[in-house]
Amino acid sequence: MSATTPLPRPATNLLPTARQCAVVAIFTLSLSWLLHVLSGTPYLGVFGRIGFIGAALLMAYSIAGGVHPRWMGAGPARLAAVVLTAPVAALVTALATQRGRFLAYLGDTQTLVGHVLMVVLSIFFGVLFSLVAMRNERKARERADQLGIELEKNRLERELLDARLRMLHAQIEPHFLFNTLSNVEALVAAGSPNAGPVLRHLIAYLRAAMPRLNDADATLETELQLVRSYLELMQLRMPDRLRFTVSAPAGAGTLRFPAMALLTLVENAIRHGIDPNIDGGRIDVGGRLDDTAGKLVLWVHDTGKGMSETAQPGTGLSNLRTRLHAFYGDGTRVDLHEVEPHGLRVELHFYAGGKA
Repeated sequence: MSATTPLPRPATNLLPTARQCAVVAIFTLSLSWLLHVLSGTPYLGVFGRIGFIGAALLMAYSIAGGVHPRWMGAGPARLAAVVLTAPVAALVTALATQRGRFLAYLGDTQTLVGHVLMVVLSIFFGVLFSLVAMRNERKARERADQLGIELEKNRLERELLDARLRMLHAQIEPHFLFNTLSNVEALVAAGSPNAGPVLRHLIAYLRAAMPRLNDADATLETELQLVRSYLELMQLRMPDRLRFTVSAPAGAGTLRFPAMALLTLVENAIRHGIDPNIDGGRIDVGGRLDDTAGKLVLWVHDTGKGMSETAQPGTGLSNLRTRLHAFYGDGTRVDLHEVEPHGLRVELHFYAGGKA
């Protein structure tokens, strides 16, 4: 459904709604009691006539809304039907109650005046209730249309957000893949005996990782598993220069999390922090969940070259900020802290109950 496609409306029902029936029933009961008190006529007799007229007007109103000439709108058709039905319904009640005395009934001035008064009251209240009902129906349609517009707007915004996330994800995938392959190339060029085992572990890792790269239902737990596998692979490449820990924040494993977000930070820590450092270093990945505020902090802490070597803006961090904001909304931020005597700590701050 496009943004300009009008929302379909349900077919008009020829029968009155339960609410309309209840309103008419309450009104006819009240009006019958009032006329009974004023005229002294038995209540059941008054209610029989008023109730029949009220039911006839309600049916005329409902049917005219769905069946009316093309040259006449539903509103005018309903009013015309009520005005025409009122005297007919009053006449039917007179015929039913008077039977053989109908001519004498019309010949008596007092009863004739009462009959005319009943017709006038029927038209007056019928038109009044019709106007109120049409006004309520118009407001209900406006609310339904407004709700439909909001739903369509939310759907389009979600589609735009998904497309944006797919575009950003597509930028990250080759970035990650080419960087890991360049590590293998360096080992092969140096003639390292570790090249074969590293390549085998890389193939196994990619077989496990590639299905997750476009996983819309990726969680923090699966992301941490991916990070741990990547660090194990990197440790094979430089066993004497890399140490690491990966710990999951308690209670946050099932949280939806953008795939490869943490992996991007870990890869940057290897490439810009640990690799250039002669003595290598340590990488710690962890997090902390504040249950009260619903805020989650994740970090990647390395003891590599530090801020001076890693402060240049790049595609990875830029895309990471955009993806986190799209996932979790306002209140999301990415902080970089220099660590003494050297190293870098990157923290992701966001609310676990955000947009995702």
